[in-house]
Amino acid sequence: MESSQTTETDTVAPQVKDARIGLFIPCYVNQLYPEAGIATLELLEKLGLNVSYPEAQTCCGQPMANAGFQHLTEDTDELFVRNFTDFDYIVAPSGSCVLHVKDHLHSKKNPEAARAIRGRVYELVEFLTDVVKVEKLNARFPYRVGLHNSCHGLRGLHLSQMNELNAPDFANPLQLLKMVEWLELINLDRPDDCCGFGGTFCVSEEAVSAKMGKDRVADHERNGAEYITSSDLSCLMHLEGILSRKKSAVKIVHIAQILNSQ
Repeated sequence: MESSQTTETDTVAPQVKDARIGLFIPCYVNQLYPEAGIATLELLEKLGLNVSYPEAQTCCGQPMANAGFQHLTEDTDELFVRNFTDFDYIVAPSGSCVLHVKDHLHSKKNPEAARAIRGRVYELVEFLTDVVKVEKLNARFPYRVGLHNSCHGLRGLHLSQMNELNAPDFANPLQLLKMVEWLELINLDRPDDCCGFGGTFCVSEEAVSAKMGKDRVADHERNGAEYITSSDLSCLMHLEGILSRKKSAVKIVHIAQILNSQ
């Protein structure tokens, strides 16, 4: 008799099973939070996907572009195209870096390849819900978790509905987190607020950035979170600094680590 139980690989969309997937790990994830990159790779492999990591990859150029130096990103753009042009999908655990590539990747040497890449690069949550169409995850995370909707993910990639719009509600990150056993999602008072990081904004407007971050931390603490999660580690890094300075018991964790947890 065949088992009626389904596994993660049983629910993967057929067109993705044989696809070539390039793993794009942003430089700050690689240098500061490698555990999130590893969790992303392991999660995709658990789903039975064919994942490769181009070892020559470096920064996508977002920091330079955000600081007003888009003209200096030409070499990073060309390298990105060389690294990822042969993949059917490119997946990264970073909404901000993915949005940068989607909107700004260009190539003088191979403009058609750059254009094609912009159409097939995905943030991890977006890829799992919209392309792989995951219906089951064998994951357990026995903690109270608050979801921080990063601005790039929320308003750039549209991973969730913005609450200021009179439109049908959806939340792709919550859809995945609800598949995790023992995880308790908390309700925040202001779930769409910016954390204040904003790349160079946290340097040029330090006081405003810090106050916004403190407000986000307070919202999670007030509602009983043990962990704050997000699809953007840049936001989590900003919040982690505030949590550390006030000696809070609340911790940060990238969503890939939760979805990959056992």
